[in-house]
Order: sequence, then structure tokens, then C-alpha cells
Amino acid sequence: MRKLVLLGGGYGNMRILLRLLPTSLPQDTEIILIDRTPFHSMKTEFYALAAGTESDQDVRVPFPEHERLTLVNGEILEIGLQEKCIFMENGDRIAYDDLVIGLGCEDKYHNVPGADEFTYSIQTIGKSRATYQALLGLPAGAVVGVVGAGLSGIELASELRESRKDLNIKLFDRSPRILRDFPERLSNFVKNWFENHNVDVVSNSNITQVEPNMLYNHEETIPVDAVVWTAGIQPVKPVRDLGLDCDGTGRVVINQYHQLPNDEHVYVVGDCAALPMAPSAQLAEEQAEQIVKVLKAIWKEEPLPETMPEIKLKGFLGSLGKKQGFAYLADRTVTGRIARLMKSGVLWMYKWHNG
Repeated sequence: MRKLVLLGGGYGNMRILLRLLPTSLPQDTEIILIDRTPFHSMKTEFYALAAGTESDQDVRVPFPEHERLTLVNGEILEIGLQEKCIFMENGDRIAYDDLVIGLGCEDKYHNVPGADEFTYSIQTIGKSRATYQALLGLPAGAVVGVVGAGLSGIELASELRESRKDLNIKLFDRSPRILRDFPERLSNFVKNWFENHNVDVVSNSNITQVEPNMLYNHEETIPVDAVVWTAGIQPVKPVRDLGLDCDGTGRVVINQYHQLPNDEHVYVVGDCAALPMAPSAQLAEEQAEQIVKVLKAIWKEEPLPETMPEIKLKGFLGSLGKKQGFAYLADRTVTGRIARLMKSGVLWMYKWHNG
């Protein structure tokens, strides 16, 4: 049996499973999915899990079941490209014929002293649970710092405000205005929401050090009771350890077929892959669609197209608590209740199609 091994059960590999199963997988091929958890976790909703507005069950979707799909739960120690084998932390070795690396990312701390040791994270479901436990236990009037005002930081700060109205929340934004790469109308809407809900947005910030109960912003010291880090990501360690060609953010360089340039049997999907667009669930799913087409062609010994279609993203959706939101779709800005309903609808459709 030919072995297709999928590393990570995130959005990209979940889409590959759903496109190949139950009827598009060749009879001589089996799939082995390796993930630390026995379910698919919707990472885009981890901010709500950390804030306590959604339960663990709300952000989980079961993997599909199939007689030629094997789920392996555990931690990956090393990806052996030369050996065509995955080395597991428990000592197991899993061989592959084709490999899709979709292990996602972890926090990048930009060499800020104390950031790794003294901040909480929402990069995995386990770390999001730990963040929830820490924030839940804070007394009224405690100060929570959220470092990084990208989509994750914005959604976490707004959701935490609705969950814990008794907390003082500070959102540290490195830019002069929030979401500076998008239309000013969008930035102003988010900024006004934070002002109206007493979330302190600290613009032009530069966190230079983190201590157990202190943040250093430039030369200023800011007392805090907890800090959540959302200020950058990088591929996980097993991918970084491969020593492959990477872009400026550490993502692995791939060819137009999403393969390693020197190994047509290894694909990279999602946050680990170097693409012109920023990492997102939508991008991972679009990559996965193309990877499935490439795999099917290779398995049928058909020629690959000279060029692959350009990936075009629809935009993004963000929430500001449970009642308000913002969206940037087809170069158009949508804000308010409609944007939040749109995000809720997309989430419901995702669960319906995948669960």
C-alpha cells in the first residue's frame, strides 16, 4: 500500500481528507494522519476559548472515519526527509511515500527577554485552555496585557472584554493605527469599539522585556497581572529543524505545486509554507485544494499543468465580541452586526460541512 502521511490535523490537511475520502482515494493508497489530539481544532476560534465565551467542545470537529485512514496521536520529534520517515517522541517511526507537512505555527517572541517564560498563548488548544484558566482566576480590577494587535489580538481583547467586564485590558499595537494595512474606515470602527468598551489600545508600542508582573514598553514600565502574546508566529520546531530554504519569516519555500523544490513527494501546507499572502485558514484550504489535484494527477500518472491557478482569497472576517464585527471582502469594508452575522454563518457552515 502507498502511504500518504499528513502531519497535523489543521485546516489544510482537514480539507485534503475531506476531498480524498470517502471515494477519491486510490485502492492501493492509505492515509496516516498524525496529530497531538484526536480531533480537528478550529484555531480561528481559540481566542474565544481563551476568553471563556466558548467551550472546548465548541472549537472541536471530529476527523472523518474511513477503513484506510489511520489516526496517530502523539508528538513529532523529527521529520526524516532522507529516511522518508517520521520519528515520534515515543520512539515510533512512521514511513511515508507522500508527505504533507501541515504542522502550523507557534509564537515568535522576537528575542524579547521573558516573553516565552512569562506570557500566555492561544496557538494550540492546550495553551488556550491554560490561558483561560489563568484569566478566569484573575481578581476584579486585574490588568491583562495583550501584546499584538493583529486579528488574533483584536478578537481576544474584545471577547475578553465581554467575558470579564471587571478587568482592565491593554492592547499593545506596534503600529500607529490599528489594522493599518486596511482601509481607515475599518481601523476607525475597531478603534471606536475599543474606546467605547474601555479597552486601552497602546499605539506605537515596542515591548522590550516581560517580567512576571511587568511589561516594558519602550522605556516605560507597565504593571500587569497577566500577558497574552499574539505578536508574531513562526513554523513549529520540527519544521525549522529541517534546515530548508525559507523566506524572511521562516516559512518553507515551495514550488508552484506546493512541493519542496528538490522533493516532489513532500508538500507543505498552511502556516509553514512560504506564500505571498499572510497565513490563514482560508489560504491553507485553498492550498489543500490544489495539493489534492496534484496528488490525483501523479497517482494516475498524468502530466501536471504547466502552471497552477493563482490562489485568490475572499478577504477576512473578524469579531468584536458576540454582537459586532468587521470584514474586508473583495476590497469592500463591512462593519457592525452584519459582519458578525457573516462570521457566525461561515463558522456554522464550516462545522456543518466538516462535522
